Amino acid sequence: MPAKTSTASTKSKKSLKQDLFEHPDFYQIDDLLTEEHKLIRSSIRDFVKREISPFVEDWAQQASFPVEMVKKFGDIGAFGPTIPTEYGGGGMDYISYGLVMQEIERGDSGMRSTASVQGSLVMYPIYKFGSEEQRKKYLPKLASGEWLGCFGLTEPDYGSNPAGMVSNFRDAGDHYILNGSKMWISNAPHADVAVVWAKNEQGRIHGLIVEKGMEGFSAPETHHKWSLRASATGELVFDNVKIPKTNLLPGKSGLGAPLMCLDSARYGIAWGAIGAAMDCYESARKYAAERIQFGKPIASFQLVQKKLSEMLTEITKAQLINWRLGTLMNSGKATTAQISLAKRNNVQIALEIAREARHMHGAMGITGEYPIMRHMMNLESVITYEGTNDIHLLILGNEITGISAFS
Repeated sequence: MPAKTSTASTKSKKSLKQDLFEHPDFYQIDDLLTEEHKLIRSSIRDFVKREISPFVEDWAQQASFPVEMVKKFGDIGAFGPTIPTEYGGGGMDYISYGLVMQEIERGDSGMRSTASVQGSLVMYPIYKFGSEEQRKKYLPKLASGEWLGCFGLTEPDYGSNPAGMVSNFRDAGDHYILNGSKMWISNAPHADVAVVWAKNEQGRIHGLIVEKGMEGFSAPETHHKWSLRASATGELVFDNVKIPKTNLLPGKSGLGAPLMCLDSARYGIAWGAIGAAMDCYESARKYAAERIQFGKPIASFQLVQKKLSEMLTEITKAQLINWRLGTLMNSGKATTAQISLAKRNNVQIALEIAREARHMHGAMGITGEYPIMRHMMNLESVITYEGTNDIHLLILGNEITGISAFS
């Protein structure tokens, strides 16, 4: 006779199912993580549940950026996790950084944008290309959340082609004069410092640190967004701004410098997008189990099970991509094309999961009672920024064929 299922075995199966709901890990990827990784993930998840999830629907509905979150992010180490501790950073590895971004974006893409811009696009270039004086002056205050930063690359007429930028600076003796404008800049309206990319008189791209309050520098906010409504977006306008020569990033010039920053940001996005996908999957699974139609839960219907199965499959594949990419980042072997593949794939599948989850929620899916529509609208921005979906396909196409489609 077959043995009876023990109580312990039944509890174990229930626990496994509950874990799969709380944190989708169908291939037991947690076994590949260190105890430190799990502790970091757990602490950020608890922070998100406490400080973001209860309030984010109101922030999004009101299109209000919660400025108080900047200091809170600094307090938990969400700014510059991979920056060395001597400059106020976390000194963590790249898998830890990815897990931080994943958990924050489970709460909201806009909140993750605030953190990843600060770490990957402001602190990273100052650490990587800045002088020791610049590192000591800016990084501790950015890490603690005392200062907020932004990254100025995209221009009104030059998004996917940043090399065409027209923002420029000229030598004026003991300082530089900066002119031009940037657009679609996360954190801009509240930023204390901006890492801005502009061309010198020879047409060479350099990074400059522009500080709030410099005469001729303004950062008007962008209104009427349908996406990233809990995040502050704006322009950067430079009208004969005097920039001290000590504010030029001396370590690297040329387009390769900002593109290195984008690699770091795209890596974080690849992890973050899966956080949004997890939240949508969790909401859809719970709703399907509770929603009764035709006398039974909709989770019992074949098409609903198909949708949930496909969601979990794509999340699992993306988790494996992220983990492997994280190990490559830790060893300094990750390429731009590998990062590009992860960013494109993971954001695209997250958006598809959000859309399927919205369908499963029916009319309730468009309300703020569930996070689905907010995630879906946010991901419409995430699939565009830090390189559009099509641009990433062409980056990978260039890697495959050796032929650039950009020229």
